[in-house]
Amino acid sequence: PLASKAGSAGTTSKPPFPELDFRSGARVEELNKLIQEFTKHDQREYDDQRALEIHTAKDFIFSMLGMVQKLDQKLPVANEYLLLSGGVREGVVDIDLDELNVYARGTDYDMDFTLLVPALKLHDRNQPVTLDMRHSALCHSWLSLRLFDEGTISKWKDCCTIVDHINGATNYFFSPTKVADWFYESISIVLSEIQKKPQRGMPKVEKVEKNGTIISIILGVGSSRMLYDIVPVVSFKGWPAVAQSWLMENHFWDGKITEEEVISGFYLVPACSYKGKKDNEWRLSFARSEVQLKKCISSSLMQAYQACKAIIIKLLSRPKAISPYHLRSMMLWACDRLPASYLAQEDYAAHFLLGLIDDLQHCLVNKMCPNYFIPQCNMLEHLSEDTVMLHARKLSSVRSDPAEHLRTAIEHVKAANRLTLELQRRGSTTSIPSPQSDGGDPNQPDDRLAKKLQQLVTENPGKSISVFINPDDVTRPHFRIDDKFF
Repeated sequence: PLASKAGSAGTTSKPPFPELDFRSGARVEELNKLIQEFTKHDQREYDDQRALEIHTAKDFIFSMLGMVQKLDQKLPVANEYLLLSGGVREGVVDIDLDELNVYARGTDYDMDFTLLVPALKLHDRNQPVTLDMRHSALCHSWLSLRLFDEGTISKWKDCCTIVDHINGATNYFFSPTKVADWFYESISIVLSEIQKKPQRGMPKVEKVEKNGTIISIILGVGSSRMLYDIVPVVSFKGWPAVAQSWLMENHFWDGKITEEEVISGFYLVPACSYKGKKDNEWRLSFARSEVQLKKCISSSLMQAYQACKAIIIKLLSRPKAISPYHLRSMMLWACDRLPASYLAQEDYAAHFLLGLIDDLQHCLVNKMCPNYFIPQCNMLEHLSEDTVMLHARKLSSVRSDPAEHLRTAIEHVKAANRLTLELQRRGSTTSIPSPQSDGGDPNQPDDRLAKKLQQLVTENPGKSISVFINPDDVTRPHFRIDDKFF
């Protein structure tokens, strides 16, 4: 040992070799820079005009829903919507994508949102909610209207499937497909009425389509096009009994947010299992909880997730088997599995991206992706061996050259931004004022609201917004970003 020390004393140590990814040979530093570049182009900055356009579109959608409620009084009078940034195709809720038309950012829209609209609410429960899961696959349920009063049953009877029992009793099961049909027809009627009496500054309805059980609306406001995926849901306060055991485990969010915030409520969304009965089966959704959990995920991991999502949306689109929601679930599992100090490293985005690709490939090869909240539910169980191996091979090509696939994702997002800027340039001479504005005073309250909204967007990147709205008074927006009210 002494000799070796003496020998090394006179030599200069070699500079450390740059950190490489063993599989692809890519420089980790280069991957980090590419992820940062993707993030820069993927995150849009909102000026006052764009913030005002976002507010105008939101007001229009909420006013429209208020009018839908007044059509036949089916929707709850004072409703609570959950507004999520990103459309259904972005994986913000667990809904199958194979029934959805393909929309592309830049070509079809500039910004996208998902709005969960409760058709029914069960909000008076303090105990775990027990659902009728006898007829359905894990993570799914039928919903009997026997849980509700006679008035609710008579209102929604035409949106139910009817089952007569031997004892003569009739059971009405709330039908996701019939509810979606009713919702689409009601929205179409309301939009037709609105367009008969156009007001100055009113958004232009560019597209209204029923995509499976969701209604997609694209609005043109000034130089912006906003996609709203509107999802009729059943809203519950409390927590489902089937997910009760999940609460007993240790999780990455322990000590960062309270259990009460995580289990404040859940939804049934109109989606059925692979072999389920489409007319009767709903899927459990924990979108409200996911909004809270997102607060505990590091920015570097979120950047890696967004970059990975952009890659797989393009690469794994045919046949549709993997959705961004699967990737989101894997990210949540990774947060539980790995030390928080490791996931908090700011310069580890490349490691996280490679890890997410490895995780996804592992899930495909093993045909196993557990739902984060109900782990006994395997979200890939229904896929064929051929499909999972096809996608696993595609992912193998990504893993062999992640830098090239990141560059492609960057080019796609830059191209989408160029299309948006071109549209803005063409529309800049005819920008639309807010419906509440008479176009006179530039210091209208709407201008102040636009600045406030811009501030909210800037201070809360990627966060989701709850909105409380009373259809009898749509002039007063009530924002809640996470647990803050505005």
